[in-house]
Amino acid sequence: MTARPGDRIVDRAAMLRVDQAGEYGATRIYAGQLAVLGKGSPAAHLIARMASQEERHLKRFDALMAQRQVRPTLLQPIWNVAGFALGAATALISEKAAMACTDAVETEIDRHYGEQLAELGEIVGRPAEVRRHERRLRMLAEHVVALSHQLSK
Repeated sequence: MTARPGDRIVDRAAMLRVDQAGEYGATRIYAGQLAVLGKGSPAAHLIARMASQEERHLKRFDALMAQRQVRPTLLQPIWNVAGFALGAATALISEKAAMACTDAVETEIDRHYGEQLAELGEIVGRPAEVRRHERRLRMLAEHVVALSHQLSK
């Protein structure tokens, strides 16, 4: 299919790079939080569970990037340190601050994927890859509900 003037073209490499960077950042934030919180607190248990899920998502995006020969963001070394520092700083403030940060991270991921799904849906219909992202969105929505419950305690 040939693009015509006025057609929107999706830069799939950039989209994949941004998605991978977001998952990477989330893993670094959670690593910083867990380094401070340790393993004993209820917040640490929830964050560890979420970190494990983000690690699985990151591995999938890493595999997709290798398969499609997409380079990671050039800012990844900065994101490595900044993400960890953000997570550690929020956990040093309090467990509640760490959970608020976690809620913000998951809410932003949810928003980002929602926008991406809308864009992809408008352009290419609803292929299998989009449906997989929709399943991730539903999973993230469950996390937001769980976090909101934790924060209200």
